Amino acid sequence: MSGERPKYTRVLLKISGEAFAGNGTGVDVATTRSMAEQISDVQADGVSVAVVVGGGNIWRGKVHEEAGMDRATADYMGMLATVINALALQDALERMGVPSRVQTAIAMHQIAEPYIRRRAIRHLEKGRVVIFAAGTGNPYFTTDTTAALRAVEVGAQAILKATKVDGIYTADPKKDLSATRFARLDYMEVLQRGLEVMDSTAMALCMDNQIPIVVFGMAEAGNIRRVVWGEAIGTYVGKPMDELTGTAGGAR
Repeated sequence: MSGERPKYTRVLLKISGEAFAGNGTGVDVATTRSMAEQISDVQADGVSVAVVVGGGNIWRGKVHEEAGMDRATADYMGMLATVINALALQDALERMGVPSRVQTAIAMHQIAEPYIRRRAIRHLEKGRVVIFAAGTGNPYFTTDTTAALRAVEVGAQAILKATKVDGIYTADPKKDLSATRFARLDYMEVLQRGLEVMDSTAMALCMDNQIPIVVFGMAEAGNIRRVVWGEAIGTYVGKPMDELTGTAGGAR
């Protein structure tokens, strides 16, 4: 690792719904366990970990909207899908002895806590992993926006976006073999280039609050810990190099 202490002491991990499916559909037990193991390793280092999960492995609202479904209805169904993934991750963590809490933006008291900012922060301070589900509780907002919002609210030092590829590329590396990976980008570059990192609302929120985003591949075991300890993997999105001062947004 790059130093004696982690680079970040509180992070928000964004996991897409597709990540839960592994190579199949629904929730893959082995894949979910692998994600929980990586989170457990980081939590054992004394790092506070909050998680925002997507629901695309269960429900893709956009597909149904294009088929004629009401957008708000499709989005609410997607929010419910994220709760299933959150509960699966919580179960995997707690079977490893890692205390965790699921907080939902839509009240469902029998299975999860309602999202309360102060309570979430207190859980993090006590060493619990907090999993945020049901998006923001509002239609028309993505889980990327949820990740940016919750990161600001709980004081996360960075958003770690775990994906199926190992960073941000100039083009889809699966379709264009000449595509190259960016080592780092600033927020405006992402918006101007139209790169699919996070939606524009989420990106603007991160830019306004100077929260860096690290996009990296989830498949390789130990990658979350590598990012937390400051290893130069994936793509770093943050302030331009000439604006960096001290350790803020640390240079790669």
